[in-house]
Amino acid sequence: MNVKQVSQLVGVSIRTLHHYDEIGLLIPDHVTEAGYRQYSEENLQTLQHILFFKELGFSLKQIRSILQSPDFNTFEALQLQRRSLLAKREQLEVMIATIDRTIAHVKGEIQMSTEEKFAGLKWNINPYEQEAREKWGDQAVDQSKQRLGKLSQQQKAELEQQCNEIYQGLADRIGTPVDSEETMALVKRWYELLNSNFGTYSYDAFIGLGQLYVQDERFTANIDQYGQGLAQYMSEAMAYWGNLQKQ
Repeated sequence: MNVKQVSQLVGVSIRTLHHYDEIGLLIPDHVTEAGYRQYSEENLQTLQHILFFKELGFSLKQIRSILQSPDFNTFEALQLQRRSLLAKREQLEVMIATIDRTIAHVKGEIQMSTEEKFAGLKWNINPYEQEAREKWGDQAVDQSKQRLGKLSQQQKAELEQQCNEIYQGLADRIGTPVDSEETMALVKRWYELLNSNFGTYSYDAFIGLGQLYVQDERFTANIDQYGQGLAQYMSEAMAYWGNLQKQ
């Protein structure tokens, strides 16, 4: 198939397919003398993997690393993608149910508890482990997992609740100065919670984490579920607080 046919079949722009070729992610098996790209069945299978992994939140860099690994196995990749998509579907179903119940709550038909309002929106513990390993190394991630693994179900639930309280508290502060006493108190709680449960963060690492909230669209989308603009607000507040501690 030529690039136009692949574009029409998959719904991916020709420009995107050219970009995938340029970065070595999807190189056509054949290029004509006139310079036209020709895609094989194997190329199309690779493209399917790329699109599935993208849907699951992987970056193009990560996808390329996965596909080029000597240990890569198509069947195992499809199984992983299926499990991940099923988990994502389950979360979406819970979120839809939460929206339906919230609509009924707003209309006065039912009463919802604070916990029920955030069903399906809870911040997953260490949601981007692969990226964390790339950025901070295996040892830091493994230490974090060991700490969390020792927690009971009740302790994990309490930790999730603490995370939610901080996120929601900061979401309620969006639009107010990041150097306000209330915001600084919440940011300090976030710093202490991270260091108590997720690893050891220097002030610079804490500031860097805040920058990641706005640089990585997956973090931004997840955090902004608590309030549009929360990722940006947290990033600025974490930078202000972290630099203040370094003085």
